[in-house]
Amino acid sequence: MMAWPAIIRYATVLVLLLLPPPPCATEDRLVPGKPLSPGATIVSDGGSFALGFFSPTNSTPAKLYLGIWYNDIPRLTVVWVANREIPVTNTTSSPPALSLTNASNLVLSDADGHVLWTTDVTGAAAGNATAVLMDTGNLVIWSPDGTNLWQSFDHPADTFLPGMRIRIRYETRAGKRLVSWKGPDDPSPGSFSFGGDPETFLQIFVWNATRPIWRSGPWTGDSFSVQVQFQMVISVIVNLNVVNTKKEIYITFSLSPGAAHTRYVLTDSGEYQLQTWNSASSAWAVLSEWTGGYCSRYGYCGPNGYCDNRWDGNPSTCKCLDGFAPANPEGWSSGRFSPGCRRKEALQCSDGFLALPGMKSPDKFVLVENRTFQECAAECTRNCSCVAYAYADLSTSRIKGDVTRCLVWTGELIDTEKIGVNAGSETLYLRIAGLDAGMMRAKSKALKTVLPAVLTSGLLILAALSLAWFKFKGRIRYGAKHKKLILDEMSTSDELGDGNHAQDFEFFSVRFEDIVAATRNFSEACKIVQGGFGKVYKAMLGGKEVAIKRLSKDSEQGTKEFRNEVILIAKLQHRNLVRLLGCSVEADEKILIYEYLANGSLDATLFDNSRKILLDWPTRFNIIKGVARGLLYLHQDSRLTIIHRDLKAANVLLDAEMRPKIADFGMARIFNDSQKDANTHRIVGTYGYMAPEYAMEGVFSIKSDVYSFGVLLLEIVTGIRRSSVSSIMGSPNLIVYAWNMWKEGKTRDLADPSITDACLLDEVSLCSHVGLLCVQENPDDRPLMSSVVFTLENGSTTLPAPNNPGHYGQRSSDLEQIRDRTENSMNSLTLTNIEGR
Repeated sequence: MMAWPAIIRYATVLVLLLLPPPPCATEDRLVPGKPLSPGATIVSDGGSFALGFFSPTNSTPAKLYLGIWYNDIPRLTVVWVANREIPVTNTTSSPPALSLTNASNLVLSDADGHVLWTTDVTGAAAGNATAVLMDTGNLVIWSPDGTNLWQSFDHPADTFLPGMRIRIRYETRAGKRLVSWKGPDDPSPGSFSFGGDPETFLQIFVWNATRPIWRSGPWTGDSFSVQVQFQMVISVIVNLNVVNTKKEIYITFSLSPGAAHTRYVLTDSGEYQLQTWNSASSAWAVLSEWTGGYCSRYGYCGPNGYCDNRWDGNPSTCKCLDGFAPANPEGWSSGRFSPGCRRKEALQCSDGFLALPGMKSPDKFVLVENRTFQECAAECTRNCSCVAYAYADLSTSRIKGDVTRCLVWTGELIDTEKIGVNAGSETLYLRIAGLDAGMMRAKSKALKTVLPAVLTSGLLILAALSLAWFKFKGRIRYGAKHKKLILDEMSTSDELGDGNHAQDFEFFSVRFEDIVAATRNFSEACKIVQGGFGKVYKAMLGGKEVAIKRLSKDSEQGTKEFRNEVILIAKLQHRNLVRLLGCSVEADEKILIYEYLANGSLDATLFDNSRKILLDWPTRFNIIKGVARGLLYLHQDSRLTIIHRDLKAANVLLDAEMRPKIADFGMARIFNDSQKDANTHRIVGTYGYMAPEYAMEGVFSIKSDVYSFGVLLLEIVTGIRRSSVSSIMGSPNLIVYAWNMWKEGKTRDLADPSITDACLLDEVSLCSHVGLLCVQENPDDRPLMSSVVFTLENGSTTLPAPNNPGHYGQRSSDLEQIRDRTENSMNSLTLTNIEGR
């Protein structure tokens, strides 16, 4: 008979055998209390990927990184790296370890406890989280209830895997990018990056540092213009899906079933390649290289040139858009395309649009929201500065809210491609000189119809020409006489000094009837802007694009101011001052003819949320320096010392390259060499830009212009109107807001949010400092423009601290309405309700 101890022993063994085995840690996950050390790996459940420590070959001294790589191919191919910027260099005395903490964060640290890398999980319940390496190559931290707390796919390195997505948030101007390795064996961040640009809505780029080298083109609603299919095995589409009304957008990468070991990688030399593993050759094969084509590089074909890249068997090559010819024909024929193309004939407001299907639309567009196709076309047609437009209906996508996409262009057309009609292309509507709404073919047909009649009427024409010659000779005499009369009448006003200065300069006078013809009887279609002074029209005169300023009959700019403007601008020659080409004075009409500046007034772009994307920080800084140089010329370098008295954002015009030119000299005054200031009972200018001593006492000097420049500078830096209460809560105006930020040591925070990601904060701080020096209450404390220009051009670390700024009381409601009516006036007399501080 078996003893009881033996029975108990056998029973215990039997119970243990019948019980289920205790849970054991699987190889695809990390749990709290069990760190991962060098030499050990975590392998995904399907065996496709591994997580562990690796050391690149040829790294001296030896560097250790935590990464994810393909586990089932013989060649080490890393797809994700955690500590790219901080490798472990002392691997013997301080070996690293990866741990999952009770706070649900992965932490990479060395033996001394120094944290080298960590995740950013916040607000998770303590304990019981698990980090799992998925068979997609995604490392995920799961909470006990199955919530995804963090994943490596949201923090890409240089590789884009199937199922990964790159997120861009347009509300906060934030987004992730692929970033290349620094070298073939150096995982640290390189200079190349790939991703969506929050500043240029709905397109993706490859950058070299901050310079774009490749661009997808705007999203068409189906896919980008880079949609490609390869050998019916891999279908690659880069989609952009808006998942909610906050404009949070993802770029995703998907493969057809059965495609494995395929990835996009941004190489250390800047190529964005689609690669697949070739097991026969044990190497990665490149299926596509989006940045490899020479003429598809960003801007390679120059302004108004395009890359003919239709994949029709012919090699890609640069061509000029319709209506353009090479700017440098000799260079173009020898393969130097960077100068691009220029128009064969200048545009007029009446010119029509030519449809160019199968295009990748150019860069530097302005997005106009909530427009139908007809409204988009009308938007561009009535804007004489608009050179092209493109429209897309996004209703078939997952975008919520506005499902239209109207793009318009007002300057040079950069980085355009002809890619053929496919799901990623669109039709670009290009304004062509001489093209009427009835199409160019109609003109050709009409020419063929009238040509025989013209030939048969040769003798009659010759006779008519003979008669016209005698009449023309008389008109030449009339024109010369008319010009002389105009110049004789244009003697300077008493505000400009004694004597007749008209003889010192040359410009042309134009007959009023010619101006009427050029503007199509002052058609609204040719109008550029309207203000308290009247209207400005775009037109063609003498084969040249011009801006025609027609003063309204009740304009506050009277005959004296008109004479001032004619005399002053004709005398002044500087790259940052608008150039007067001519004038017309007939009956009660007063008309000035200027050079045409394609991008209009600064305020129209700076304070328009849909257009301010054109003003990145380098452009704004150049505008600030250009205005400063123009003002220095007026104050010091011209033959006359000139006080502008109405410097403001509306009186700074921008050419096609966004270079600034100061305009409108109707309120200007001339000082002699010994004169420092003057007094007037007639205060003119614009509220908010006027210096306090001028607004309250009528005293003005070059320091009055310095004050106005300071206000303008702060507007350019902040993107905020001088009187915009909504953007500067708690401050009565922009000057006080900037002063308070200075006192709190937050001048770098003054930068416009739309440029903070790309601006140089030292330059922003310098400009803010200079602006506050310019708006000091005491005119003697304000710097001269020579000092301002020197500081902006060279920088300075020894600027004095600014004193209290000068500002004055609030407007009454009646005067506010007057200001609103004349906000866009280039020469408005602004009434103010003036109070002491």
